Amino acid sequence: MRWTRAAVLASTLSIMIAGCGAGPSDRPGVAVQRPPAAGGAVTSAPPPPPVDAELPKTDLSWRDCTQPTLDLLGLGPAPAGLVLDCAEYSTPIDAAGAVIGNFRAGAMRARLAQTPADVPPLVLTSGSDRSSTATLAGLAAGPAGGLLAARPIVAVDRRGMGTSQPIDCLPSEIRRGLADNAQFGPEPGNPIAAMTTVSQDGTIACRDFLQPYENTFDVPHAADDIEQLRRQWQVEHITLLGTGNGAKVALSYARRYGDHVARLVLDSPEPVGTDAVTRAEQAVQGAEAALTAFAQRCVGIGCSLGPDPRTAVTDLVNKAGSGNLGDISANALRTALSGFLGSPRADQVNRTGELADALAAAGRGDRSALSNLILRESAATAGDGQFVNRCSDTQLPPTPTKATELAGTWAGKYPVFGKSAAIALMACTAWPVSTAPPMPEKLGIPVLVLGAVAAPGGGAGGRAPGCRARGAGGAPPAGPLPG
Repeated sequence: MRWTRAAVLASTLSIMIAGCGAGPSDRPGVAVQRPPAAGGAVTSAPPPPPVDAELPKTDLSWRDCTQPTLDLLGLGPAPAGLVLDCAEYSTPIDAAGAVIGNFRAGAMRARLAQTPADVPPLVLTSGSDRSSTATLAGLAAGPAGGLLAARPIVAVDRRGMGTSQPIDCLPSEIRRGLADNAQFGPEPGNPIAAMTTVSQDGTIACRDFLQPYENTFDVPHAADDIEQLRRQWQVEHITLLGTGNGAKVALSYARRYGDHVARLVLDSPEPVGTDAVTRAEQAVQGAEAALTAFAQRCVGIGCSLGPDPRTAVTDLVNKAGSGNLGDISANALRTALSGFLGSPRADQVNRTGELADALAAAGRGDRSALSNLILRESAATAGDGQFVNRCSDTQLPPTPTKATELAGTWAGKYPVFGKSAAIALMACTAWPVSTAPPMPEKLGIPVLVLGAVAAPGGGAGGRAPGCRARGAGGAPPAGPLPG
């Protein structure tokens, strides 16, 4: 979820409309189908209204997890009346039966005191970008009260991420190498070669650990886990929201279980079938744009980074990259920045000041606040489960030669995030190359596509990347959500 658009999402979900709009813009991109020009003849009858999602008949065993979740993610005090409930349910390792056994999927429900109890929930997945439960917690703690006041939201974590059954497959030194882009490893002068070695060792360790189900962490299996939730609820139709990489999961669900989708929402969808370099550059563009917006707010409140916050952040990243920020690597700093800038806080002024103060203190030699921020953001965006899921999703990773070239090019083009992102491209280079999951051949369901300009991890503008898949499927205009 791209948090600056929570209010847009809340309003447009009640009048969902489909189509593909252009960008970039400094406002949220919402896909809209235009009415015919004045005097234009209508040649066909309007499509029938879409089916409605249903209220769960057999719900999960929910338990309150509000404060522990907000504390873990550093989201501050809960808005008045917010309740986060957590639950688990069993899902087959492989729905086709090729591998026998079950996996424990994690879910979280967000609601307010005034949320109607008789309205079907919206199901959310953010894929492997960030645990879905962390995405939902941030949305609930941010400016999304209007949406939660209308209906509950239920997030489903991908396997091994967030609240789902954890994966512990990486040796500690490999886990640290992935988090730091191998900056402190045996080959600090050749980061591409060092990350290639880390990728090989991590891939071997995790695939050996996960046998015989090492190939069940891809997008189609994530869609199967959402289908298992629908069956657990004993309903025929659900409304689905996919953000970032989660859009692939949502589209895969629509392809596999389209008869059970009432409505589909894609927020800042990750492009379908793109290579790893294109995907990474779009994410870097979004992160750089988000940093620019942060710097402007920082100047506006007279923050502790001084009159030129962007230059101060760039200098700090360079300091970390040269090993002059203690045990904080350039990539760890990138993780903290992109995670913090992409997560919501209800109080934007305090949010800006908190990040500025942590960065300024680190520049003076006090790294405690920044270290805590890195740990906090890593809880939502890093870990063995994300390594396995993200590598399972990666298509056409670059060669070491190409990554080396990009590290030099992006360092100048994207001074804060570029070089680290190019090195990180090698994290999945040893993982068996995947093919893009098949997309729906026809979509007979309403679809809303939201785009973003400054979205860390999601891209920085242009035509909404999900439109191609959606348009090819022939999706009709979306009707209002029930309730």
